[in-house]
Amino acid sequence: MDFVDLFPFAPEVGYLSLSLVNFFGSLVPFVPLPGFLLLATMSVGDQFDLHVLAILSAITATVAKQIIFYVSYGGRKIINEKTRKRMRPFERLVKRYGAGAAFFAAATPIPDDLVYVPLGLAKYNPKRFFIATLTGKFVLSYTIVFVSHYLGLSLVEPLLENIDDATPVYIGIIIFGAMMTTVVVLLLRLDWQRILGKFAPWTLDENNKD
Repeated sequence: MDFVDLFPFAPEVGYLSLSLVNFFGSLVPFVPLPGFLLLATMSVGDQFDLHVLAILSAITATVAKQIIFYVSYGGRKIINEKTRKRMRPFERLVKRYGAGAAFFAAATPIPDDLVYVPLGLAKYNPKRFFIATLTGKFVLSYTIVFVSHYLGLSLVEPLLENIDDATPVYIGIIIFGAMMTTVVVLLLRLDWQRILGKFAPWTLDENNKD
């Protein structure tokens, strides 16, 4: 089986479709539904301009995350009050490292809304958030594009040599997505007061506005 057989839709998808999938996928808070897979498959071969792919991916993801940030900034209930109370120490922690935390979340394939929503709730500077997030998304998008374009086939196709049916691969992707969602749920349920109270006791101070 070849890589193009695993994701046959990729050559048929255009820049607009990538933008829409990436935007709406990034707009769902906490659930890892990014357009990473589509971006990676479109980067294989020479049908699409690599820079256009990376730029579109970075911009659409950033716009979606900016919306989530502003909804949180306005105090809308993306998370319930009980969960937010548990997360307030974490909220203070990410605000202190605001731009760095936003950049790290954007530049890595972690569920970044775990950082963005607390930053919004903590009223972090919107301009700094936008710049840090956009920069991080550019780093992540270009990394995915170049790795997929130059190394994708050499890394993946040897693993597909003896595979005739793609179903197990698709099931594996679904399982991975479910595992990531489970991780997010567990992180939201952690007692951050107890955890950060040991390592960063200042985050427990209700009067701390940092």
